[in-house]
Amino acid sequence: MYASIFFLILFVNLDNLSALRKQHTPIKLLFSSYSDITKFNMPFLELFDETLDINSTENYDLSVQVSPDGFSYCLLDTIRNKYVLIRSSEPEENKYFNASMLNDFISSDDFLTKKFKKTRIVIPSSKFTLVPSVLFDPGKKEEYFKFNHQSEENDIILSNKIGDPDTIVIFSTLKPFIEVLDSFFPGVQPVSHIKPLLRNISYVRKSISGHYIHVHVERDFFNLIVFSNNSLLLCNTFSYRNISDILYYVLNVFKSLNINQEETIYFSGITGKYDDLTSNFSIYIRHILFAVPSGNFTFSYVFNDLEVHRYLNLLTLINCE
Repeated sequence: MYASIFFLILFVNLDNLSALRKQHTPIKLLFSSYSDITKFNMPFLELFDETLDINSTENYDLSVQVSPDGFSYCLLDTIRNKYVLIRSSEPEENKYFNASMLNDFISSDDFLTKKFKKTRIVIPSSKFTLVPSVLFDPGKKEEYFKFNHQSEENDIILSNKIGDPDTIVIFSTLKPFIEVLDSFFPGVQPVSHIKPLLRNISYVRKSISGHYIHVHVERDFFNLIVFSNNSLLLCNTFSYRNISDILYYVLNVFKSLNINQEETIYFSGITGKYDDLTSNFSIYIRHILFAVPSGNFTFSYVFNDLEVHRYLNLLTLINCE
């Protein structure tokens, strides 16, 4: 049901779209499908700045997020340190993204086969374990992982170093996904979504005394992260079926850790200001904020209406070196 810290207390028409690009017209699109590109019906979001130039991708950093729940990527203009494009697609309800769809998505996209200044990949995964760096033995990576999780037949186990807190995150993802990603982006080491999430949290929590509480929501699971006076108390993953599950788990942790319900909760992922999740939480928790991507970058004005907390890990992947 949950993944815990290891040694926890130790620390539209596409032809028209192309024409609009040539005219450098900023645009925001939300398609009901984009089967002309992927041959699959999937909700599709695209935002891009009028300065976007497909012939200048060597000046852009590419950040990619991929999981069975969908595919997203964004482009950072490194000359101006400004995000100029984001694209996101997800499967229809009760369906999942697979390796074949991923291959079609990348190969059919007009940008993704270009050469970039740097490419980064983040993979949301419910199965992860944090191990203190001083205790980590690379040769025991699979052993650490299996201490908390069962490895499936098509899983591959990866690991990344996290600077703050000083830990190693060990996580699993689907091997067919990694094979597709490696064929298009050879040499790029995917990172767990926990890495950019904790990195972004580090920008905020250091200015907060007492508890910092963060809930990051994915399609079938959510992460609950709690710091107390800048010490990590909890970094767990919970599976859920409905909003009541999330509320129950979070309030139970509040009770177990003696956290006052007057404390602030920061949300990121697939939730929004007026949705059922935050409306239900507001009955019990007075102070609710949505996480803001932090770092040495800005956003094109076409991002103004975007709920950037939904893409927090993608947009802050740039901070992970």
